[in-house]
Amino acid sequence: MMNSLEGKKIWICSLGCRSNQYEGEALANAFADAGAELVDSPEGCDGAVLVSCTVTAMADKKCRQAVRRARRLSRNAVIAACGCWAQKITREEAASLGIAVVVGNRRKGELPGMLAAALGGESPSFAEDRIDVLRSREWDDLSLTRPLLHTRAFVKIQDGCNHFCSYCAIPYVRGFPVSRDPGDVLAEIERIAASGCPEVVLTGVHLGLYGKYGSIPLAELVRRVASVEGVRRIRFGSLEPFGLEDELLETLAAAPGFCRHLHLPLQSGSGTVLGRMKRGYGPEEFLALSEKARNFLGDDLHISTDVLVGFPGESEGDFADTLSLMKACRFGKVHVFPFSPREGTEAWSYPGRVPRDTVLRRSSEALSAADDLLARYALRWVGTDVAVLAEETAGNSFQGLTPSFLRVVAKGRAERGEELPVRITRISGDSLRGRRIS
Repeated sequence: MMNSLEGKKIWICSLGCRSNQYEGEALANAFADAGAELVDSPEGCDGAVLVSCTVTAMADKKCRQAVRRARRLSRNAVIAACGCWAQKITREEAASLGIAVVVGNRRKGELPGMLAAALGGESPSFAEDRIDVLRSREWDDLSLTRPLLHTRAFVKIQDGCNHFCSYCAIPYVRGFPVSRDPGDVLAEIERIAASGCPEVVLTGVHLGLYGKYGSIPLAELVRRVASVEGVRRIRFGSLEPFGLEDELLETLAAAPGFCRHLHLPLQSGSGTVLGRMKRGYGPEEFLALSEKARNFLGDDLHISTDVLVGFPGESEGDFADTLSLMKACRFGKVHVFPFSPREGTEAWSYPGRVPRDTVLRRSSEALSAADDLLARYALRWVGTDVAVLAEETAGNSFQGLTPSFLRVVAKGRAERGEELPVRITRISGDSLRGRRIS
């Protein structure tokens, strides 16, 4: 059946988190191995695959826009949707958008075969494969041979969450926590390193739960990954603050390839709001965790975060507490999101919805504070020499990331995937500028 993909033009669109980016890469590998041609645009494609997100109402909107764009540019294409948004949409909505194949979470490994059947005319006009992820202990059968869509290789090692923050729909669509078999993780990373990719990003829906529902702790997995020949850089995706244990920090500090960057979602600096969010920590605990991380990993550690503005009942004092804690934690990059009520969550029915104009004003203020914090963190690198992994090259310039997850645009020649020393000369917007050192 998979020979139905031979020579077919397949467009893959991955929205949302790094786990989705990994799943898009893994699907790209599966399609390429089946003889399909991966294309950068849906125009003229035979099959369009959306790896979907539903973390906010805006994410839902982007999913629908991506499907409509594919339908507009390729009227005869077979459209497939998988992932979080696809887990919850009704058959009626999928059909109305022109989606022919719907695959939920924990079942994405079945998607290439289902799309091949649809392209070969061997399936009905609408096909789906969705399970009750809250009861499932399955691991989605996806894997990488090599990164096709990114210079860095995202490697998903964990899925699911059972923390159930009051505002978050993700546990309902991602399901019960599961950890990937460490042997499978290492085998995949060995293939990735052998392909010439020097950087792996370990990702998960709730990365700190790896091992709590598996055979070895996250710290032990990091030690094994660090020993794989050819892996020069190791990163984490997002790590919930309650996953920041001493053993893990000791391991990261001892691993020469671990990049000094942690993304620790804060969400709010108000103890009252954090309690209503059911985050499981208070402002003082978060600040202490950020300082502990720096004690282990050094004062140059880049801590980035997420801040959610306009949660029901958030007062001006609560918002002021958030701005104060942002500064106290000395964040670098801060992602600011307005509260998005998600039906089915506890916060959906919370009273005290903050007026839209107030949310917009607070978001603007938080973004301004975030810009100041990122500039202050980036300034420490001006005049220093840093290693940059080239992701994009053009003539006598290239750009890529430092180990501390700052983007650099530099003068000089480079090959994509090459790690080069760069002298940082200035800051420009949210990136650094510099020149290659011979």
